[in-house]
Amino acid sequence: MWERWIADIRNCAGDALLITGDISEGDDVVFELRRLVETLDQEIYFVLGNHDFYQSSIGLTRQRVIGLCREDPRLHFLTDSQPIEISSNVYLVGDDGWGDATQGDYCGSPVRLNDFQLIEDFRTAAPEKWQEMLRYQGQASAERLAQKLFDIPMGTAQVLVLTHVPPFRESCWYQGHTTDDWWAPFFVCGAIGDVLKRFAEARPETKLTTLCGHTHHAGMATMAANHTVYTGAATYGEPTVEATVTTVGGTLQLAIV
Repeated sequence: MWERWIADIRNCAGDALLITGDISEGDDVVFELRRLVETLDQEIYFVLGNHDFYQSSIGLTRQRVIGLCREDPRLHFLTDSQPIEISSNVYLVGDDGWGDATQGDYCGSPVRLNDFQLIEDFRTAAPEKWQEMLRYQGQASAERLAQKLFDIPMGTAQVLVLTHVPPFRESCWYQGHTTDDWWAPFFVCGAIGDVLKRFAEARPETKLTTLCGHTHHAGMATMAANHTVYTGAATYGEPTVEATVTTVGGTLQLAIV
């Protein structure tokens, strides 16, 4: 499957690779990223997903990934990056995001993700602390992303945002439908949605395109005249090229996996 995936990436002839998280798991995500950058010629821009922290902690995984990116300038961990002008008047930003328990009915939901047992931060905390921790992670991501977005020059033609967790209920897809109140707390990052809404309203001249994943099912949501959210699909053990995006002016083609 790895060899087929690499062949698909090469065949699509993208100028860069975008990864919206869930690359692997915490014990080998650095290994997988290193293997990608050693195999491919493209620049690789990515965020991390919840699976990337399994068997590890959030802080330690990010620390290891940041260290790897310092070794190879073609690897760009967007959570740790300032806005990147990837082509003329087109910027790329991103942050991991988190299902932040701000949407839906957390207290009434019977849903409990594997995250709570497989990510050290949650496994070692009392369950009554989990909701507060989810909100903290979402808010921290939103604050980092807001700073990046509003540092982008006025009049920018297009901004691409990478995040793992869908930022709106309308972009949280499963089998052709959007989320209900039980799943929304864990599959929507409301804090990032608020930031994106504010940016789209403040910059009507800028085309805002958000790319996310997490739900394993594809869908598109138009959140404003200048803002579209694309949610990518995924199947365990079968990595694919989800889509390609050509930036404004047709100057750059990006492969999304």
